[in-house]
Amino acid sequence: MIGKLTGKIEYIGIDHVVIDVRGVGYVVYCSERTLTSLPGKGEIVSLHTDLLVKEDILQLYGFTSIIEKEWHRLLMTVQGVGAKASMAILGTLGADGVTTAIVMEDWNSIKAAKGIGPKTAQRLVIELKDKAPSVMALGADNNSSNEVLIESYSDAVARTSDNKQIANTRAEVLSALINLGYSHTDSAQATTKAIEQTDRYDTPIVIKLALTLLGPKL
Repeated sequence: MIGKLTGKIEYIGIDHVVIDVRGVGYVVYCSERTLTSLPGKGEIVSLHTDLLVKEDILQLYGFTSIIEKEWHRLLMTVQGVGAKASMAILGTLGADGVTTAIVMEDWNSIKAAKGIGPKTAQRLVIELKDKAPSVMALGADNNSSNEVLIESYSDAVARTSDNKQIANTRAEVLSALINLGYSHTDSAQATTKAIEQTDRYDTPIVIKLALTLLGPKL
């Protein structure tokens, strides 16, 4: 199993990169987000990799973080989600975005990925929400925002069981904030705080409060 590659970038294609490791060129498929983050040709790059074994082909998929790789592996455990769909989701949301969407049960953000319908997006949330804390723990040492997301997860589960309206409002507000250009993490934190500070769960009211908490977007 090839778990990580470090070498010189030989070529960057539409959906893959060729990495020269001591004279051997490895074709590594990546999300659009990952490809745009890579340095230029001839530069050194290091990617976490996952090897997909098919009947007649072996394909390597590359990721900039262990969390992104773990989400890729988990996403593919859900019926109807293959490697291509997983990469589309990660390319659209990024690892942090997938974490937030799963934690906040925001399937609308997930279905924004190419080829992902509402039923598949909802299935992803249902099947993977209990696995989110373990994924976030992988990057706890390097990403302090994980602690906030873990707290948001626990809070979301508790509130959803008490009041379905709160869960629906949470998803709608989070989606609205993201569409306005705020990051997934900032939107999730503001949504959680706004809901905690009010006893009225109408979406427009919570959005207004969340925007006040976020302040002007620079």
